[in-house]
Amino acid sequence: MMTERRKTKQVSVGGVPVGGDAPISVQSMCNTKTSDVRATVRQIEELEEAGCEIIRLAVDTEADARALADIRKQTRIPIVADIQERHDVAIEAIKRGADKLRINPGKLGSHEQVREVIRIAREKEIPIRIGVNAGSLGPEILKRYHNRVTAEGMVESALDLIRFFEDNQFDNIVVALKASSIERTIQAYELLAEKVPYPFHIGLTEAGTIVRGTVNSSIALGYLLYHGIGDTMRVSLTESPIKEVDVAWRILTALGIRQRRADVFGCPTCGRTEIDVMRLIRKVEAFASGIEIPLSIGVMGCRVNGPGEAIEADLCVTGGRRGRAAIFRKGKRHVQTVDEKCVLQALIEEIRKIENERSGNDCAC
Repeated sequence: MMTERRKTKQVSVGGVPVGGDAPISVQSMCNTKTSDVRATVRQIEELEEAGCEIIRLAVDTEADARALADIRKQTRIPIVADIQERHDVAIEAIKRGADKLRINPGKLGSHEQVREVIRIAREKEIPIRIGVNAGSLGPEILKRYHNRVTAEGMVESALDLIRFFEDNQFDNIVVALKASSIERTIQAYELLAEKVPYPFHIGLTEAGTIVRGTVNSSIALGYLLYHGIGDTMRVSLTESPIKEVDVAWRILTALGIRQRRADVFGCPTCGRTEIDVMRLIRKVEAFASGIEIPLSIGVMGCRVNGPGEAIEADLCVTGGRRGRAAIFRKGKRHVQTVDEKCVLQALIEEIRKIENERSGNDCAC
């Protein structure tokens, strides 16, 4: 049974609540130059369409920070300014409309410079994400752990930073602990979850290309979410950020946490398959990508892997003999039997009926 979600303080990122009883939000990061306003806005719009709810932008220079004001005017999505090294750029990003900062305080500058960033963030009432990556631990902590990166060292680093922020009267905090190692990432989040009340941003760093990154992120994030840890998430891929959002939603849907659009699944096929499952499922997925309601659709090759295996699906296509296919609803009601070449159109008709029913409109006109 899925563990009850960890209780945390709630923060607000540009109107999107994170933590507490808020839904787990999906994030991604633009790979455009932030100073290129047109390209950045275009990618943000694509990400919003894909289901991204919070966007992060790399802000390294004054030009990047100044661009935030124009980007903010043209978009509605909450913007996180990712600052790595310059406290003056962090301050400028706040003034130009950032809804949240992501910083690594150990790289941002002196304690006094970090205090200045904290002071202005407090005045503007925007949260700060404290990001601890396995590759950025300080030499003192590494030395204590025999020059090895450990989950315990990551947690110790995070606690040092959290105490610094609390000592400076700032608790509008989100925490992230990321490593490329699945095991180390999970251990770090589990250890810190017992020690602080702040919401967690979960993810892996350096997750990899589409296959490796999807597999590794699904294991790490899936485990954490199943065990009640995580309030906002990013799937990091060496790919288009659109793919990151798609994978994130698939993880949430697979766990039954959130579903934004139709979920299409199919049987693995075998010698009993009576229809071209692979060709049909690609067509169904292409159509279903535009469906705005939660809907589960199964494409099954034969009577064995038919409605019995997909009994919970809203709709199920099952291959039959002599090029015929049957469509079921919830694995029980046999809706219709059609030729294989007509399956997609018949399925679309059934989807439209469900859309009308859910909207309260019984008329299928």
